[in-house]
Amino acid sequence: MFTHFTFLDAGIVGFYLLLTIIAGLAVRKYVGKVEHYLVAGREMNLYLGIASLAATEFGIVTCMYTAQNGFKMGFAGATPGILQTIAMLVVGITGFCIKPLRDAGVMTIPELFEKRFGPTIRWLAGVVIVLGGLLNMGVFLRTGGEFLLLTAGFDPQAFAQSYHLEIMMTILLVIVALYTVLGGMLSVLVTDFLQFIIMSLSMLVVTVLIFAKIGWTPLVEAVQKHHGPAGFNPFLMERGWEFVLFNLCLQFAVVLTWQAVIQRILSAKSTKTGKQIYMHTSFFFTARFLIPGLWGIAALATLAPEQIGGNTLYAMPKFLSTFLPTGLMGILIAGMLAADMSTDSAYMLTWGGVIYNDILAPFRRKKQWSEKKGVLINRFIVGCIGMFLLFYGLWYPLKGNLWDYLGVTGTIYLSSMSVLLIACCYWKDANNWGAMGAIILGALFPIGFLVLQQLPATAEWAQHVGPYKSGIASYIASGTAMIIGSLLKKFLVKKKEPSY
Repeated sequence: MFTHFTFLDAGIVGFYLLLTIIAGLAVRKYVGKVEHYLVAGREMNLYLGIASLAATEFGIVTCMYTAQNGFKMGFAGATPGILQTIAMLVVGITGFCIKPLRDAGVMTIPELFEKRFGPTIRWLAGVVIVLGGLLNMGVFLRTGGEFLLLTAGFDPQAFAQSYHLEIMMTILLVIVALYTVLGGMLSVLVTDFLQFIIMSLSMLVVTVLIFAKIGWTPLVEAVQKHHGPAGFNPFLMERGWEFVLFNLCLQFAVVLTWQAVIQRILSAKSTKTGKQIYMHTSFFFTARFLIPGLWGIAALATLAPEQIGGNTLYAMPKFLSTFLPTGLMGILIAGMLAADMSTDSAYMLTWGGVIYNDILAPFRRKKQWSEKKGVLINRFIVGCIGMFLLFYGLWYPLKGNLWDYLGVTGTIYLSSMSVLLIACCYWKDANNWGAMGAIILGALFPIGFLVLQQLPATAEWAQHVGPYKSGIASYIASGTAMIIGSLLKKFLVKKKEPSY
C-alpha cells in the first residue's frame, strides 16, 4: 500500500504536528478581546506579516491546482502567479485602496462599506463574501486529504471503497480547528511563521532534487512535446485571451479584496507596514505557481498515461509518491501539512470574522456583547465552518480544473467587492443603489455558471461558455451596475428635490 513512506517519515510528520499544536495553543491565554482574536491587536510587524501572508496563500490545494496547471498547460500555467505578482507590487507601491482601508481602522471590508453605503450594504456584502469564501474553501480539506493519501501510496480507486479519505480529512480538520478556535489570529500568526520555514525548506529540497535527477532540458522537451508553443505562451492556448483577461481581473481583485489577504493589511502595525508586506511578498506569488508547476511538468515528463488515469489533479502526488526517497518524503509531507494548516486556519478565521463582524452586526447593535461573549461566539463560528468544510468536501463533485473552480467561486464576491472598494475610496458619486446592483450582478454570473455546470441538461452548454467568459462578464456587469445605479439615484433624487 505504501511506497517510500516509512516509520521514519511518520515520525517526522508526527513531531512537526505536535510542535505546531503546542505553539498554537501557547498563545491562547493572550486572547482577551475580539480584536485580538480577529486581527491580533493590530501589532503584526513586517517580517511576521511576510511569513504569514506567504504561508496563508500556499496550501496543499495551492500545490495541487498549480501542479495541475503545469501538467495541463506547461509553463503558461504560471500566468496567474505572474499577474498576481504585478498586482501586489503595483498596489503595494501605490497604496491603491489598501491605504484608505487600513487608515479606516476596520476589521473587515464590509465594515468600511457601512460608512459610505449604509448597514444594508454592509450586511449584504458580508453574505456574498462568506458565500463565495466558503464555496471556495469547500474543496480544501478533500484536496488536502487526497494529496496526502496519494503521496503515501494509496490507490485513488480505493477512496470510494473505504473511509481513508474521510479519516484523513477529519484528522486535518481537528488539528487545524484546535488551535484556530482557541487562539484566533494570534495562534495563526505564530504557527504561520513556523509553517513558512518548514514549507519553504521542503519546496526547495524537492525542486532541487527534480533538477538533479530529471534535469531542466527534459522538462522543457516534455512541455514542447505535449503542448507545443502554447505551453510557453498563454495567448496561444485554447481560449488563451479569455484565460489571461479573466486572471488579470481576478488577481487584481484578490489583491484588493480577498479577505484572507486583506486581513494581513488590517492586522499590520501601520499602513506603511501593510504596503511593505505587499511589496516584499509579491514575488513569492510567481514562485507559488511556478515551483509546484514544475512538479506537474515533471509528472508530465516521467509518468505514462496509464499511471495518471483520468484525473490530472492526481498526476503530481502520484509522481512524488515514487520519486522521493525515505526521509525526504516525511519532510515533504510535513511541509505540505504546514502549508495546508496555515491556509485552512487563516481562511476559517477570515470567514468567521466576516460572519461575526458583519452578518451578525444587526444583532450586536441591539444589545452590546461583552468581549468574552464575542470571543466565545467567534470560536463557535469557526467550529461550525470546520464542520461545513468536512461535509461539503465529501459531497461536492468537482468538475473541470481545480483552479477554474476556485477562480469562479472567488469571483462570486471578488467582482463586486473590488468595484465597491474602488468606488468607496475614489468616486464621490458612488452610492447604495450602485453598490446593491454591483453585488447582485457580480454574484449572478459565477453562481449561474456553477449551477448550470452541475445540471445534466445544461452541463454541455456551460462547458461551451466556460468559466472565463462567465467570470469576465461578472466583473464587467458589476462595474456597470455600480456606475448606472449610482448615477440613476443621483439623477432621480435630484429631480425630486423641490426647486426655489
